[in-house]
Amino acid sequence: MKKKTFSILLILFVLVCIPVAAFAEGTTAIDSGDTTFSIISSALVFLMTPGLALFYGGMVRKKNVLNTMLNSFIIMALISVQWVLIGYTLAFGPDHGGVLGGLNWLGLNGVGGDPNPDYAGTIPHAAFAMYQLMFAIITPALITGSFAERMRFPAFVVFIVLWATFVYDPLAHWVWGVGGWLRSLGALDFAGGTVVHISSGIAGLTAALVLGERKGYKTIPMIPHNIPFVLLGAALLWFGWFGFNAGSALAANGLALNAFATTNTAAAAAVLSWVIVEWIHHGKPTLLGAATGAVVGLVAITPAAGFVNVMASILIGFMVSPLCYFAISVVKPKLGYDDSLDAFGCHGIGGIWGALATGLFATKSVNPAGADGLFYGNPHQLLVQLIAVVVTLAFSSIVTFIILKIVSLFTRLRASEAEEDDGLDVTLHGEDAYPDFTSDQSIAL
Repeated sequence: MKKKTFSILLILFVLVCIPVAAFAEGTTAIDSGDTTFSIISSALVFLMTPGLALFYGGMVRKKNVLNTMLNSFIIMALISVQWVLIGYTLAFGPDHGGVLGGLNWLGLNGVGGDPNPDYAGTIPHAAFAMYQLMFAIITPALITGSFAERMRFPAFVVFIVLWATFVYDPLAHWVWGVGGWLRSLGALDFAGGTVVHISSGIAGLTAALVLGERKGYKTIPMIPHNIPFVLLGAALLWFGWFGFNAGSALAANGLALNAFATTNTAAAAAVLSWVIVEWIHHGKPTLLGAATGAVVGLVAITPAAGFVNVMASILIGFMVSPLCYFAISVVKPKLGYDDSLDAFGCHGIGGIWGALATGLFATKSVNPAGADGLFYGNPHQLLVQLIAVVVTLAFSSIVTFIILKIVSLFTRLRASEAEEDDGLDVTLHGEDAYPDFTSDQSIAL
């Protein structure tokens, strides 16, 4: 009896005094198939960020490849901690005025083995929280493509944590949180067109403008140093995107299968259309172009994957590549901004098209919980989607600008000219991705 009493007191002490999740399965029945599907989908989405590191790392010059890849990798650690401490509760906690989640789940307190019927009724609440963590990780990682090769690492770390807390978390609540004002307005975003792609794309463009052009931009070649890296990264992104979109059904069901099919089809259509446009414009198709086409197709279908049918996904994918290609090849050179790896051209433009296309092609025959779009007799849905796009662009760009200016008060944002000349790998991290072992220079191991 004493042993049992002691055990009960110990459990109560842990639950009361330590605000962490209780991950043991609760009393409410859960579906093991849906739970397994969610865990696997989380792992797939997690893999996307290392894939992005390869995708971005291959596109920069070899003297900056490690810095570029570290930017993505360190975000996996930063946001994993931030999400547990405060990010999840701000994004999905009980609603406060449609703007932000409450602090009820601070430190994942109370987020355990029982389902949360507000979000996912057949999987543990903790599984839902971990799945959403993977979205919170890759979103700020996407931003890094815009300011690659010129941001100092200390400023970068502070910026990312602040951006996740004051941009991503509130926006996730607006669109996905129960009571969020854009969700209540009727905005449709199945897996992150606004929350992930538009927000990161416009944040990247804002950061690129604040930091200014890389030294030598427009005067010296800044071509990708490793195209095989780019292809490997794109392939991992495509693979992981099945968890990103199909997993957003939060159950192993027909809706997940529809999202899986629309995701793959849109990506394939976008590859074909990018290759066609590039072939016509430059006379030769490129592997870099095909890989980029796959990514923009995946971006475009993300908000629509669980609301449109497969035929619509062909149109969404086929049309996004010309739009992004025009933004990157024509608009960007005319305006002169240095979006290093075209994060805005791919994710910003692709995300805008995807969000608006959802308002065109969405049909309740695919998802009764969604809405019909313009082509199914509901023009109002397109207006709602447009509002969500404009709000996301304005909110993310303004708050990103403020965060950068605040960070700049305490530390220098941009690498010096000497650091840019020598490369950020050596000057900021003391590493060289491709050391010359034949030189007379001694190498410390």
